[in-house]
Amino acid sequence: MTSMENILTDFTDTASVKVSIKENWKNYHYFLGRAPSVELSIGRYLTWLVTNMPDHFMNLVICTEMPQEGIETLVKEALDHFKSLNIKKLSWLAEAGIPAQEIKKHLLANGLTFRESYAAEMAIDLTAMSADRPLPDGLEIRLVEDDTSLRQWIHVASVGFGVPVEMEEIWFEFFNYAACRTPFQTYLGLLDGKPVATSQLCNSAGVAGIYNVTCLPEARKRGIGSALVLSPLLAARKTGMKIGVLQSSSMGYNAYRRLGFQDFGQLSVYLWNQNEVSR
Repeated sequence: MTSMENILTDFTDTASVKVSIKENWKNYHYFLGRAPSVELSIGRYLTWLVTNMPDHFMNLVICTEMPQEGIETLVKEALDHFKSLNIKKLSWLAEAGIPAQEIKKHLLANGLTFRESYAAEMAIDLTAMSADRPLPDGLEIRLVEDDTSLRQWIHVASVGFGVPVEMEEIWFEFFNYAACRTPFQTYLGLLDGKPVATSQLCNSAGVAGIYNVTCLPEARKRGIGSALVLSPLLAARKTGMKIGVLQSSSMGYNAYRRLGFQDFGQLSVYLWNQNEVSR
């Protein structure tokens, strides 16, 4: 994991920003490995974090190196292990420097699909960001600091991301070990006292990473999601962070551009869905 102490300061250093975006994203997953219900395995060739959540974002495999021989066996044994754990979905990242066609051949042969534009990698210069933007009327943003507010956060996030309600307790089981602890800060937006929006901050790899931004359907298109992004970034700036980063879906892309985020490339991953592979 990359040190959180070496703060990235040069927004114009495109190469370093790109590296930090991806490192922050990987570290986010590693920090979830504190929970006993999560499996974190760090190996020479493969590192993974898998949970009981049927979600591509919450299960990540990173291929950091390839052996001289036995690649097919390495991939198959890993996927067999995930099947034994009943992991339904995961993302697989092949690090830069790994022969792309070689790993692609074996991953595709085992039922993974390549998503070259899985998410837009974006960053914003925190030093140029205005702190004068008022909150939408009736909105209050609170830090999640106890089990009650964390359960509220998980419920709103589940609805916002379309996670089945029966998964909320599983989400709580492993998030409870990370959501309120360094390097995370977890935010809940309340509109007229009702929880309606979520976001999360992860200060790592020298940048401030934004995650899990969503709103209940009835609270959308009112500037609430933007407020749940800006508030954590302003908090990060007060601690000395200079650059904010995130991975954007196509749905949120235009909103992030309006906030001042700039493009730094696309996050490309292989996606695995056990139900589709099994059919």
